[in-house]
Amino acid sequence: MARPIPPTDDDHDGLPFDRDSASLTAMPTVIDRAIRASLASFTGGLSPMAMADATFSWWIHLLASPGKQMQLVRKALRKAARYQAYVARSLRDGPGAEPAIEPLPQDRRFGDAAWRTPPFNYLHQAFLLQQQWWHNAYTGVRGVTPRHEQMLTFAARQVLDVYAPSNGPLTNPLVLERTVSEAGMNFVRGWQNWREDVERASGGHRPVGAERFLPGRDVAATPGKVVLRNELIELIQYAPATSTVHAEPVLVVPAWIMKYYILDLSAHNSLVRYLVSRGHTVFMISWKNPGEGDRDLGMDDYRRRGIGAALDAIGGIVPGRRVHAAGYCLGGTMLAIAAAVMARDGDDRLASLSLFAAQVDFTEAGELTLFISESQVAFLEDMMWAQGFLDGRQMAGAFQMLRSNDLVWSRHVHEYLMGERAPLTDLMAWNADATRMPYRMHSEYLRRLFLRNDLAEGRYVADGRPVALSDLALPMFVVGTGNDHVAPWRSVYKIHRDAPADTTFLLASGGHNAGIVSEPGHAGRTYRIGRPRGPRYVDPDTWFAAAASRAGSWWAEWADWLERRSRGRRITAPRSAGSARHPPIADAPGIYVLAD
Repeated sequence: MARPIPPTDDDHDGLPFDRDSASLTAMPTVIDRAIRASLASFTGGLSPMAMADATFSWWIHLLASPGKQMQLVRKALRKAARYQAYVARSLRDGPGAEPAIEPLPQDRRFGDAAWRTPPFNYLHQAFLLQQQWWHNAYTGVRGVTPRHEQMLTFAARQVLDVYAPSNGPLTNPLVLERTVSEAGMNFVRGWQNWREDVERASGGHRPVGAERFLPGRDVAATPGKVVLRNELIELIQYAPATSTVHAEPVLVVPAWIMKYYILDLSAHNSLVRYLVSRGHTVFMISWKNPGEGDRDLGMDDYRRRGIGAALDAIGGIVPGRRVHAAGYCLGGTMLAIAAAVMARDGDDRLASLSLFAAQVDFTEAGELTLFISESQVAFLEDMMWAQGFLDGRQMAGAFQMLRSNDLVWSRHVHEYLMGERAPLTDLMAWNADATRMPYRMHSEYLRRLFLRNDLAEGRYVADGRPVALSDLALPMFVVGTGNDHVAPWRSVYKIHRDAPADTTFLLASGGHNAGIVSEPGHAGRTYRIGRPRGPRYVDPDTWFAAAASRAGSWWAEWADWLERRSRGRRITAPRSAGSARHPPIADAPGIYVLAD
């Protein structure tokens, strides 16, 4: 008698995911997926079908909009007239002539005075006017969806930036000035820099200068012991730095998109070191860097074998004590899911919940959502199906595109045209230490959270039952960052609307990474803090206007908040890490963080 075919994930949760190898997939599907996976290697994982769909939608709607066409013609003529008037003014008034157009506030490419002298003033003014016209062309076409509109304006910006006069050796006055003063030696150094970068990238090696930031020596060097190791995580317990400690420990859950030590960088900017100096017993999850054999690890595995296993181990090491849990980025999203599951099931081991740049509602997840559509996710799934994971370099490319001026073209100008090799910082070295994402987990993450927004809408299923954020009643400390392109702060802010908890919201200056690594003494750091929950809904802009800006690091605010919620007196610091059931396995940072 033939054995029945077990149900696939497609049968119970609607995810087009196969626990498969090519040998278990129907041949027509194998052919289609293999072709798309091969195409993805040339497009960097971006779906050309998604962009074609957006372009056709815009084009067909524009054809049916003669009024918009006439408007674009008028705008082109007006811009040409503005440009001609500027040329006349500049011939008359020189560098002090009023420009035809100003760059956007975040565009720093043309800020130097040399860009106001001929012919460079004409070049950059023509470029900015053209950039504005294309933005007008792709926006305001009736019938085009906001998503398609955003995709096209984003794509147009990427293409136009390639041809920006700041990127050319003959059209950038600063490059020309350097070339004359150094007799072209800047290009010699630039060629050497470019060749070295290509050789390192093709060989899978980290960038120049990363050797100065080795985990365990220069970064991830806070003393501690690995007290748990399973197939997914190592759990690190850090050595106390004070004679007495708060009774309730802190568990930190980093994102597994990158390695954990962004929260334990150098001695001066390590959040872990800061916490232990304030008398906290700190545990940190260090995630394994998955390979092809880990393709079937899913979101539930990261919750159970990651956060769940860590809490079980902490309960054995410091029994009877509740835990202050803090999660960063995707680690924070998973921690919120785990906390909601625990609340649903009556598990009260958590004392508080802190989330750093972590989203639970993905309807306004910023420009990153431009890479998340049915077409794009299916394309990524085929690429991951072929290799078993999403490579960190493939993911890094998408993040770089969000800030291409700062992360791509600025580097191109300084390192290859000016010949200036920027010194690598510990944060930059960490950013280059990329990890992989398992096929199943990343597919579930993109579909359940980004595409369907299941968590915020009460459809996310864990252990066979739905999870509701409204079950979260424990105190929460939520941090957003002002210039976050990955988790925009207004999106992070939404959790107070979904959970009835006593929530403190803090908005830190900086971006997704640098805003979190905001140690005391860091010049120029500011933050705003307040409790958004009241008798009536407070929208993010109203909250922002009411919360005064404060100078300094937000770390002290969080540490004070933790201490106010720590129960009981301080106790004598433990003499050693672990317990009889969870003895120390190795010194921190362990072995998982060292794996390529």
